[in-house]
Amino acid sequence: MKKIEVIIKPFKLDDVKEALNNIGITGMTVSDVKGYGRQQGHSELYRGAEYVVDFLPKIKIDMVINEEDVEKVTQTIIESAKTGKIGDGKIFISPVEKIVRIRTGETDNEAI
Repeated sequence: MKKIEVIIKPFKLDDVKEALNNIGITGMTVSDVKGYGRQQGHSELYRGAEYVVDFLPKIKIDMVINEEDVEKVTQTIIESAKTGKIGDGKIFISPVEKIVRIRTGETDNEAI
């Protein structure tokens, strides 16, 4: 099992969710987050005053999937989240040792 963490632009969330649903991935956790990478934020004018926005709004999606689905899920996310501009995001993939569904006590693949 693998945990996939995805950081994307907020307006791409519906596209990514729909694309993942189309390949059978329905479970995910979505969080509003802020951060920056190479973008380094940007300057904005508000009522004549310039200020720097260091942290940009992003969406973080967390999901745990079977190892055999990793490549398909990764490609689906890339295709649905890509705009071709800086700040499109990142995908982090890490191993999961154990999963337990609290309600039933099911473990690992049965708990996904």
